[in-house]
Amino acid sequence: MLRARPLHFTSRIEDWNRFLTALGLVLTEGDGGFRVFDSAAGRLVLHEVPDGDPRDGTTAFAVEVGDLAEFARRTNESAAGEGATPAELVTVDHGEACRITGPDGFSFLADPAAHGAQCADADPALAVVAVWFSPDPEAAARTLRHVGARPRPNPDNDETADFTAKNGGILMVRPASGQPRSGLGFEYDGGLEPLRERLAAAGFPAGVTEEAFGSTLHVGNPDAAVFAASVPATVWISERRAMG
Repeated sequence: MLRARPLHFTSRIEDWNRFLTALGLVLTEGDGGFRVFDSAAGRLVLHEVPDGDPRDGTTAFAVEVGDLAEFARRTNESAAGEGATPAELVTVDHGEACRITGPDGFSFLADPAAHGAQCADADPALAVVAVWFSPDPEAAARTLRHVGARPRPNPDNDETADFTAKNGGILMVRPASGQPRSGLGFEYDGGLEPLRERLAAAGFPAGVTEEAFGSTLHVGNPDAAVFAASVPATVWISERRAMG
């Protein structure tokens, strides 16, 4: 199995709790400083950190899988033709995991899934999107193929790549200069105006931007008070693109 499960660090966990609930995700694990939210496709974890923590307002690209050893074996077998072994079983502060490292030096964790089924009460149109910004997007895309992500058509230029995870969520590769980094967003399979109204009613006004291949909602980031270059001003929810 493979599911998108990015990890977001924040000192404003209650604001994020309200935002994700208004967006249509459902809290399925935890109620303190570690909370797991289900969408219809993919999960998002909130990890509370103190105000001023260098991780505050950042997101770690991450996935969850079934059997860690089997996932590592299959990933390395897929990459063997390149002479690469990108997956390594590791012990981290929260337990056993698998670390995947791309040719650009970017690494992310695959954690064992605590439960398999997505929450049926989540908004059925919403998906969690984890983004890998890389100076070598082609190599990053190959790594995601090795872990079992499924390519999907992308109308953008050749340096971008979109993938779906078999058990929910979307993984994206986007070109970027400098050090590789991760990002967070959402995708909505339907008209954005009702979602915009729902967010506004919950105290999260959003603006709609018309783009070449669809519309995108931009909502004020609950972490906006974190004054750091790595913290974006808004959280985006893109309209799912119909591929002709």
